[in-house]
Amino acid sequence: MAEWMQAPPGTLAATARRAPSAEAAGVVLIVDDIPDNLAVLHDALDECGYTVLVATDGPGAIARAAQALPDIVLLDALMPGMDGFEVARRLKADEATAPIPIVFMTALTDTEHVLAAFAAGGVDYVSKPVRPREVVARIAAHLQSARHANQARNALDAFGHASIALRPADGRVLWQTPLARDLMKRHFGAGAAGAPIAGAASAVAAPLHAPASLCDWVRERVTRGDAPAAEGADTWTCVTGTTRLHCSLHPASAEDEWLLVLTESNNGAAIEALSLQFRLTAREAEVLYWVAQGKTNRDIGDILGTRPKTITKHLEHVFEKLGVETRTAAAARVLGTLPELMRRK
Repeated sequence: MAEWMQAPPGTLAATARRAPSAEAAGVVLIVDDIPDNLAVLHDALDECGYTVLVATDGPGAIARAAQALPDIVLLDALMPGMDGFEVARRLKADEATAPIPIVFMTALTDTEHVLAAFAAGGVDYVSKPVRPREVVARIAAHLQSARHANQARNALDAFGHASIALRPADGRVLWQTPLARDLMKRHFGAGAAGAPIAGAASAVAAPLHAPASLCDWVRERVTRGDAPAAEGADTWTCVTGTTRLHCSLHPASAEDEWLLVLTESNNGAAIEALSLQFRLTAREAEVLYWVAQGKTNRDIGDILGTRPKTITKHLEHVFEKLGVETRTAAAARVLGTLPELMRRK
């Protein structure tokens, strides 16, 4: 049964010799329900220096990928039970396995199935009966591209440019750097931008999405046709305690794809300094900090999770301690006393 997959003698070895070992080395997970197919592909890839893992069904493939985190997955599209399309969707919905490139194997090459493969997260497909030389060449090419993309994302993080590529139409996260994923989880929880919510059956196979509030802001900007402004001028901000997450919008890197660069700042030092300087309670110092940032009582109430009337009461105490009568005078007093700290937005 495997004869139709055999390559002419010596061709795979020649392919391996042509590929530099540093680029060719990698871990490949092959998923196919036919053992003979697995055997031939295993031998072909092993001959070219790859470490090969195998799975014979969808659930086994998902478990093996989560455990081993292969460099690439070679996935049969049509299998009994869970098909390859569903396997791909689930791998792409898990933050750990989402970056792994998936190459589909299918005997069905009509447009509908090809589109389904790409929609499920595949980067390429090979037609059955497969040709081992073609499989080896495609895997080498996609591994090299994946490595370059990973290096680029790590470089962005290294220079403090935590980044997310977002599709505004549906809020889908197309890719993100590790630092961006960590920042989103820190501010929005495990269900944000890269992590399916544990225990939610519908989340297992769902694509990654950014928080609704951030998506709405991006869509508004895109719909208005506004070009991203200068750095720092076109920013959406989320406040979590004394920490702020700033998301700046940058020009599209591809059709219907927009880039968000994330930075984080902490207001804790400024708030503590205000408390010590003016002998304020912790909550009064927080209120004064946000007044100095130009926020209204309603804004401050939203940030601190309390009612505007409570903010007004705190401000009465703040004005008394600062010896001023208006919020403008209070803000001026703060900016005049602690200018450097208050510039750290």
